[in-house]
Amino acid sequence: MSGTILFGRDEELGTVDELVDRLPECGSALLIQGAPGIGKSCLLDHAATRARNSGFTVLRASGVQAETHLPFAGLHQLTHTMADRVSRLPPTQADALLGAFGMTEPSPGASVPQFFMIALATLSLLGEAAAEAPVLLVVDDAQWLDTPTLDVLGFIARRLGAEPLGLLLAHREGRMASLGAPDIHELHLKPLEPTAADALLDARHPGLDPGVRRRVVEMSAGNPLALSELPVTLGANGAPSESMASAALPLTAKLERAFASRLADLPSDTRHALLVTAAADDGALTEVLAAASVLTGTEMSVRSLEPAIAAGLVCADGFRIGFTHPLVRSAVLGAATLADRLAAHGALADVFHAQPDRQAWHRAAAIGRPDEAVARQLDQVALRARGRGAAAVAMTAWERATTLSEVPSGRAARLLGAAELGLELGRTDRVSGLLQQAEQLELGVLERARLLLLREGLEVDVATSTPRLHLLITTAERACEAGDPGLALRLLRTAARRCWWSDPGRELRERVVAAAERLPVPELHPDLVYTLAAATPVERAATVLERLERLERQGGYDTLAAATLGTAATMANAYDHATGFLRHAAAGLRGQGRLGLLAQTLVSLAFSTVHTVDWETGLPAVAEAMRLAEENAQPRWLAAARIAKAQFAALHGDLDTALDVIGEAERQGLSVANPSNLAFIQITRGLIGLAAGNQAEAFHCVWRVFDPADPAYHPFLQTIAIAELAEAATGDDQRAMARAALHQLDASAGSSEAQLVRINVGFAHAVLADDEDAEEYFRSALDLDMSHAPFARARLMLAHGAWLRRRRRVMEARTPLRIARESFAALGVEPWCERARQELRSAGEGSKRQGRTDWDLLTPQELQIAQLAAEGLSNKEIGQQLYLSPRTIGAHLYRIFPKLGITSRGQLRDKLTAS
Repeated sequence: MSGTILFGRDEELGTVDELVDRLPECGSALLIQGAPGIGKSCLLDHAATRARNSGFTVLRASGVQAETHLPFAGLHQLTHTMADRVSRLPPTQADALLGAFGMTEPSPGASVPQFFMIALATLSLLGEAAAEAPVLLVVDDAQWLDTPTLDVLGFIARRLGAEPLGLLLAHREGRMASLGAPDIHELHLKPLEPTAADALLDARHPGLDPGVRRRVVEMSAGNPLALSELPVTLGANGAPSESMASAALPLTAKLERAFASRLADLPSDTRHALLVTAAADDGALTEVLAAASVLTGTEMSVRSLEPAIAAGLVCADGFRIGFTHPLVRSAVLGAATLADRLAAHGALADVFHAQPDRQAWHRAAAIGRPDEAVARQLDQVALRARGRGAAAVAMTAWERATTLSEVPSGRAARLLGAAELGLELGRTDRVSGLLQQAEQLELGVLERARLLLLREGLEVDVATSTPRLHLLITTAERACEAGDPGLALRLLRTAARRCWWSDPGRELRERVVAAAERLPVPELHPDLVYTLAAATPVERAATVLERLERLERQGGYDTLAAATLGTAATMANAYDHATGFLRHAAAGLRGQGRLGLLAQTLVSLAFSTVHTVDWETGLPAVAEAMRLAEENAQPRWLAAARIAKAQFAALHGDLDTALDVIGEAERQGLSVANPSNLAFIQITRGLIGLAAGNQAEAFHCVWRVFDPADPAYHPFLQTIAIAELAEAATGDDQRAMARAALHQLDASAGSSEAQLVRINVGFAHAVLADDEDAEEYFRSALDLDMSHAPFARARLMLAHGAWLRRRRRVMEARTPLRIARESFAALGVEPWCERARQELRSAGEGSKRQGRTDWDLLTPQELQIAQLAAEGLSNKEIGQQLYLSPRTIGAHLYRIFPKLGITSRGQLRDKLTAS
């Protein structure tokens, strides 16, 4: 049947044809949706045929409702013909992909393959094939795909562009979640227009009785499948059968009943074979016949299926059997009794004795009551799925196991296990329901502790709650007494994080720390260091710094420990120590494919590099963090990444970008009570005000961090904000307010060992001092070690030179002002550089404006790619690090070279070093 007859117009065909035609130059994705029978499958067939005729590689898969619990079943369908190429992938990717398909066992001690490593392996596999010929992925009934496969397709859809790789998916309207790819095109198929409907009826049912024809047109409402199938079901006079007589039935139900009406005339063994086929999670003919034989108690052969094939309900070859339309499957299941459906699943479970996962799912479907033995089988399914990187399937297995649990303790463990996975996956609605169920059970001490920890992970409101902090402390103490100090420490770490977000008072913070220090854990345990830094960032700063330095000297910490220690260092304002830990953590997390935690780590790295104005590290970190946080649905970290981006933009003098980005972060931050983010936003607005030369606005914004009545009040960030507050204070009233705030900081943080805290407090004392005392304060501040704080040193030089000039010590002023100008120029901090030039001119010395540096010509992602290429990494190796295809990396380099005025990779290192 031609596309014109099927759709009545060519727009739909034009859309899929355009996708196919574009593939040789660039990737593209199209999502087709519509009601059952509207023509989605026919359109996919047309596209696949056109692509094959054009020399493309076409990979096809079709979602099956019974397979939604089988991890990566759809992905295996798509890629099984490319199995011989897997060995060409990097070993970590090949192992992850083979493990996802259950084709290899993990080696002892090997880490669980992360979803993103599996997705990257798939992208690499498809990229290898696309290098030889354009590749088109065609997926029908995508609403029935297993969740891991759907997530992989979303990962690929977000990275289409440079590769000659296309993605064409069809799904029922309103039955599938978004792929999370903002640029994916969508096509909504509508019912046929009357002219097209008449043409289809003439083609399929010529000579149809006029009365029957009117009835078919009326009932079908322009649905092509209904126009084809309803004439077979209606009587000669056009009257519907009794089962279809209700006018209130939706069209899908009418179509299902139309198919079901054909079942009554089939032999009993054929109906049993169809029922097994409908209940099966695969269409393997031998498995269907074997299970049907178990169900009927007699040997079944292919002959039993011939009546169904003749009736147009199924199609089969020597290996597989499948329904001609998904509604036929629904019709078969709907026509069977509950007892018959359970028996069919039981027969399949008997057949799959050598395939434990499939057997467990069918045993669970065959049980109409709790059964602890089957629940334990599903426990093993969950463990195997998690080991293969299919956390979503593991979660589903444990959820199903909870409904079959006969032992309350087993049900509690399964609920908590499923909730932990759900939290990892971001399925907050499902997690909340699981925890509500767990709360109704009699839980032990450790189970209550796990439940509270999960509740903390689920919380959106991070404002201080004194009762919650008391509960966390007492629960941790009980968990330790029950023999699990590690769980106790995780609870106290969570309590400490709450303390840092919003100060509950020193007494309660000290209680958190005291409880942590009583635990039988090493003093260098990363979670203990984090707890000290988060709960007492000022009071225990010396202890935190001493332990960080010991850990730096010892080395040997793993990726997660490095992430924890790096974050702890930022909480204690020890940014000079944070960067090393965070770089180590980012490299490890990227290699492991733990991109959710990587986004958080990159945000911390970005904030650390803001203070050193390390554009080459900070800008790529911000860009990657924003991309990953958006991709992983991490709004809190997306807002934080935007704050860091706005700070960099303000330092660079790009004030329009800074204002736009901080506005986005503020709008997002207002939906969550998070004083730390609110404080960072106000500090950033103060930085923007200073960059714009608007001291009054800058002071107003930053003062909010010091005002106890303001939602942005944050005592632990005041040591960061005091430099901006001092620089912005111009009038007598503002200077008096800033001095009072500085006096309070002297009392609380004056003895801090954190380098940045000492520098900021010293700077504020010098800037806010009366003229008769200022020189001594400037001298003291200049004596501080500022080797890791070049921007702070340049600001101090600018302030000192300006003070000397105002005191008419012009000749003395020129040296610090000249140093400030050169330092700001080297850092690329244009607003402060211009201020230093103005001060120099006022001191009688001219100054030229510097040109743009080479890195300034590149986007953050281009800069990151250029840096990696300059280190000698190939496109493939860069793609593995950034979770992009090698061709995408090549496309970026193609744009980078002209910007830098070079023609080869060998020139990159010299060009970037010179800049």
